[in-house]
Amino acid sequence: MSELVAENAKPWYREFWFWFVFSPLIYIIIMCSITVTIALKGADDVIIDNYYKEGRMINQALEQDQRARDLGLLADLRFDRTSGDVMISLTSAVGDTASLPDTILLMMGHPVKEEKDQIIHLKAIAPGQYRGTLATEPQYSWYLTLYPIGDIAQRKQAPWTLSGEIDFRISDKTGLAPRVK
Repeated sequence: MSELVAENAKPWYREFWFWFVFSPLIYIIIMCSITVTIALKGADDVIIDNYYKEGRMINQALEQDQRARDLGLLADLRFDRTSGDVMISLTSAVGDTASLPDTILLMMGHPVKEEKDQIIHLKAIAPGQYRGTLATEPQYSWYLTLYPIGDIAQRKQAPWTLSGEIDFRISDKTGLAPRVK
């Protein structure tokens, strides 16, 4: 009888019941691993991670926009995607273009991917005329904010800001204006 048992004994990996019981479990473990990997690698960026601080800063941002409106500031923005140049024509209803800064900062914010954001330093080439260079060629939609400063860390202390949006599928030109009417 012991010879009969020894002849019919198969290794565990050749047993039908082993695979019948463990196949769904193995499949679930593999699928969970794939799902967790996709979730961690494809997670959306948190654009604003401190909503309380941003809420407190809204009054300062409104004051910057109000100041730009009081000065009558408007900007026409043109991108030359073949050369990578950014041209800005900054006008003031007051008409005093001599008081405009020598360097301005254009912050291009991607709506979804924070790592695609660009900060462009523009230098004055004539009164009210500025030129800068793109780091990479932009595509699709972007949020634009113009600051009259040279350092992005000082953007909260900027005297005024102009804002706008651009969709590069439609045009390479846009206007920037204060957000308050």
